[in-house]
Order: sequence, then C-alpha cells, then structure tokens
Amino acid sequence: MELKDAAVVVTGAGSGIGAALARRFAAAGARLVVNDLDAAAAVRVAEEIGGLAVPGDASDEQDVAALVAAARTHLGEIDLFCANAGIEPGGGADAPEEVWERVRQVNVMSHVRVVRQLLGPWLERGRGHFLATVSSAGLLTHPAGAPYAVSKHGALALAEWLAATYGHRGITVQALCPMGVRTEMYERSDPAAKALAGSVLTPEEVADTVAEALADGRFLILPHPEVRDHYALRATDTDRWLGGVRRLQQRMEEFSAQA
Repeated sequence: MELKDAAVVVTGAGSGIGAALARRFAAAGARLVVNDLDAAAAVRVAEEIGGLAVPGDASDEQDVAALVAAARTHLGEIDLFCANAGIEPGGGADAPEEVWERVRQVNVMSHVRVVRQLLGPWLERGRGHFLATVSSAGLLTHPAGAPYAVSKHGALALAEWLAATYGHRGITVQALCPMGVRTEMYERSDPAAKALAGSVLTPEEVADTVAEALADGRFLILPHPEVRDHYALRATDTDRWLGGVRRLQQRMEEFSAQA
C-alpha cells in the first residue's frame, strides 16, 4: 500500500515497535491515530508526529469501538490498522489463570475485537489493510513464556484465517514476526533469554522493514531473516527443530543457575 496520505491507526504506539511504526509512517506522509494504554505516552508520540492520540485498552471492547469511531471521525476511514499492542508476563504452564486470561485478551482478543469493527466497512469499499504484530513466537515458540507463545500462535492463526477468507475481497493481512527487539518488553525479559537471543534489532529497524513490506503485501514480515529458516525446519523436520529448542532451553537453565 501507499503510505502517503494513508489513514493509519497503531495500537501500543506509546513506545517500542508501535511508536517506531507511527513515526515511520508519519515520515512517509501518513495520517496517524495513536493508541496506548499509557495516555501520556500516546499523547507524547501523537504530538511529535502531528497525529491524534486516542488512549485506551486495546483489548477492551468498548475502548476498541471508541478508538475505531474516533479514528473514522478524524481520518475519514481507516486504510491501515496496526494491531501492535501486546504483553509478555513470562511464566510457564503453572502461571495463574488470571495471567493466562490477560495475555489472551491483549494478544488475541484485541485483534478479534477490532476486526469486528473494521471488516464491514472494509468489505463494502473493497479494501482494507490489517497488520498484526505477532512475534516469531507465533511461528516458533518462546521457551521463557508459555502464555505468550500460546497467545501469539493464536494471533497468527487469526491473521492466517483473515488472509485466507477475505484476501480475494480486497483485504490485505500481514503478520509481523520479529525475534529480539530492543523494547521495554525485551529489557524486562528473562536475563537468560536475552543472553541467548541472538541478533537484536532496534524498533526503528523493524519499522523500516515493515514499511518496505507494505508495498508488496507479503503475509509474513520477518525482520530477522533467520526466522524463515527456523520456521521451515519446524515444518519439515519437527523433531530436529524441537531438539534445537530443547538445547536452547537447557542453555537458558544453565545460564540462570550460574547467574
């Protein structure tokens, strides 16, 4: 899609990848609505790029409806919606029920709820663009966080379903699947996971990759090229891939024991 004069909404845009996307799109001439649970952060980014701040919870049905309504009033229509808000609290299968539920709400249901608001008008006019920030955890896994890995697989599954179901009706869907990115979420992550993360990109580098990928509409946006190889191995030799993940898990445990 062409970013110049495009009407764009980005959730989780107060910092990290979301803020970088908003800045990158604005620099290309897009008109922006910035959403974040942190109202001050949303206002700060919106003022910086000349956009509109609409703070709120991207997983709350009423807040989502209010965001879409405000964006349509301000922009006329939404050309590109970036469902970027996400959380990663860590934890394994034994994480409390409330943690599992909160992660599901933010990482999966926020996408479902905004799609309900977007699809009707998009299908009527025959075009619309949905970008889901999924993470490589949705293609692979995330040894340091079971709720995160499971929810991101759900986000990917929804994006795939949307692309398969509505692609022939003018709806473009893309899934952004980076590995390590220097965000607040990354800095809060398990030290062992960070130590073994491999290459780590800046949010700005990810935003540049996204801007390039918008032009050709490819479904998977992979800022880390190695993710494609891991994903292919997962599909073609699952046992070998799992063996590699187990070795990574063992190294993480050893690192934590020595720390």
